[in-house]
Amino acid sequence: MEAGAGAETEPLLPPRSWLRRAEEATGSDNDLYINQAVVFIEDAIQYRSINHRVDSKSLWLYRWYYSRICQCILSLTITIILALAFIERPSSLTITSDVRYRLPAWDPPCGLTESIELLCFLVFMIDVSVKSYLVGWEEFWKNRWLMAYILTLIVSLTDWVVSLSFVCTETVRIRRILRPFFLLQNSSMMKKTLKSINSTLPEMASVVLLLAVHLSLFTMFAMLLFARTKDGQQDKEWVGYFRNLPDSLTSLLVLLTTANNPDVMIPAYSKNRAYSIFFILFTVLGNLFLMNLLTAIIYNQFRGYLLKSVQSSLFRRRLGIRAAFEVLSSLKEAPANAEQPYVSAGALFQVVQKVEMDSRCKQAIMRSLKIWSGDHLSAAQFQKLFEELDKDAIKQHPPSPEYQSRFMQQVQFAFGHPYFGYLGNVVALANIVSICVVLVMDADKQPSERDDFFLGAINCFFILYYLLEMLLKILAMGLKRYLSYPSNRFDGLLTAILLVLEIATFAEYGFPHPGWRPEFMGLLSLWDMVRLVNMLIVFRFLRIIPNMKFMALVVTTLLDLVKNLRAFAGILVVVFYAFAITGIMLFKGAVVPMGNTSVVNTTYNNGTLQCGTYEQLEYWPNNFDDFAAAVVTLWDVMVVNNWQVFLEAFSRYSSPWAKIYFVAWWLISSVIWVNLFVALLLENFIHKWDRRCHRESLSDIEYQRTVELMFRDVLEEPTEEELMEKLHQHPHLHLCR
Repeated sequence: MEAGAGAETEPLLPPRSWLRRAEEATGSDNDLYINQAVVFIEDAIQYRSINHRVDSKSLWLYRWYYSRICQCILSLTITIILALAFIERPSSLTITSDVRYRLPAWDPPCGLTESIELLCFLVFMIDVSVKSYLVGWEEFWKNRWLMAYILTLIVSLTDWVVSLSFVCTETVRIRRILRPFFLLQNSSMMKKTLKSINSTLPEMASVVLLLAVHLSLFTMFAMLLFARTKDGQQDKEWVGYFRNLPDSLTSLLVLLTTANNPDVMIPAYSKNRAYSIFFILFTVLGNLFLMNLLTAIIYNQFRGYLLKSVQSSLFRRRLGIRAAFEVLSSLKEAPANAEQPYVSAGALFQVVQKVEMDSRCKQAIMRSLKIWSGDHLSAAQFQKLFEELDKDAIKQHPPSPEYQSRFMQQVQFAFGHPYFGYLGNVVALANIVSICVVLVMDADKQPSERDDFFLGAINCFFILYYLLEMLLKILAMGLKRYLSYPSNRFDGLLTAILLVLEIATFAEYGFPHPGWRPEFMGLLSLWDMVRLVNMLIVFRFLRIIPNMKFMALVVTTLLDLVKNLRAFAGILVVVFYAFAITGIMLFKGAVVPMGNTSVVNTTYNNGTLQCGTYEQLEYWPNNFDDFAAAVVTLWDVMVVNNWQVFLEAFSRYSSPWAKIYFVAWWLISSVIWVNLFVALLLENFIHKWDRRCHRESLSDIEYQRTVELMFRDVLEEPTEEELMEKLHQHPHLHLCR
């Protein structure tokens, strides 16, 4: 990269001899070959399949379909149809979801959301029509996703017509459950993730079956161990947890997640300490061994499949590049003495200019072409040229300004030195400590007794220091270099916000002085503004992370995970959405305030609520009366803290079969998805750690990697025979050799 840095400002024009040769190769066929090569290279960049039509009109349609504006329209349509769940009946447009205080929600008139839905369906119909045409009739019947896409649209439109015929009064809308499919089918990575989960299921099923056997055996032991006796006072364990088979299974299933530990053990343990052995043995075998074994299996199987998926993506990229080479080699007849096909460098230059790709890669490829010694490229040289796509994204920071003055050079050295940054971290730590001291001293004081003078004064001092530090760093590093570091941008933005808030505080309430407690004025009270400033200062303390190597490694791992795990987040959205809609259908209106109905089996004889019940814990906002409330309820169950409360409450309010819904949600969200997340977190962290151990840290260079590049060192390059065999199987491309 350093060698070519100075050449970036030069115009990247090909030699005239290339252009003359390229002009000679004219005609409609040559234009078609050029356009085919452009599309194949774009397919390679995006890891797309090349099995689509390659005639002129189809290529134009293909590029138009995958253009940024079309994909943005499709993504916006998917977002809109998913977001309809928040405003359509039952609407989530209320301040609270608490059934005791919730006001009647606004229900859109019949036809409003249905009209938006119809527009979305029209976009999807255009989408599936274009996709079906581009892949061809023969490939269409092999593509299960496209067939499922059409089937989903047919069912959704039928349900939409039924909804209008009932004037939007029907309670079950099948099309709402099918909406996540539109998100799923639009992401190739989500499809691969779903396929990898499906491949992991057989191995997971064996452990889940073992868990079921473990649970069943201990349930039978528990029912025998804690059977009902003649002494009612000694039957607390039986009454509370093991009255019958469903209650026994539920109690031990919840104990498997430790959510009711040690509550489930206490009645028996208080009677005889030997009973604790049963519960400890169950927890050790189930939670510590079997559940962690399940995590290990998911990690091992999923990592293997993810590696295969990335290997498949690499094959697609190499295949797209090779397809571009093959069609470009048809531009001219090879000379008689040439045993291998070749591609004109001028023709390739034309192609690269037309390709939509990252500017960094395009500049690097064009530079390589410009300094190319020959006029032609072989297949291996052509492929090597595009290996630039596989390289790490490298960001080099701009140089610091060069001062002529000796004094300015000393200033630049002093305030550009890492020790100056360390001093800023010490000052930020002192600021946090001072805020903590003031908060502890004022914790028990009434607002009227609080004196904000000291807190306001120290905030003013520290903010002035932060401003001075930012200006000195800009002076030493230069504005461009300063802004090239994310930590500096974060630091500078918060400093600017703090300065604006401090100026607004002084303008509204004057400078700090003893007894500085003015009454509420303007938009925010003084205490609100001071609290906001302090929260930003606490947040600003995160600036220390880049200076602590191990903490920086952990944070960069998390950031890379956030960037690279959109597919997993999408899978979670799909599952959340489907379960939330299903929950609304099953439990909408099931939970009612205690004043409106008699609540069975939740009170003692004296009328007080039983401890740990849904009503006593005031879990009223957790319900399925609207989509937003259902999502939050599912989140609370996924965390599994007190999830037995939801099991018991919705079994009472609706049906004992409600437990199946919550157990299914626990299996999918907490057991499968969370373990998948842990598996990829481990893989990402181990990869980062290995790279940290094998490569020195370069202060002026930032490396960014994608999921595909995580496994780059262990991937196998496809052979030429494999590539050519796959190309000859292309349904629409007919090669001459």
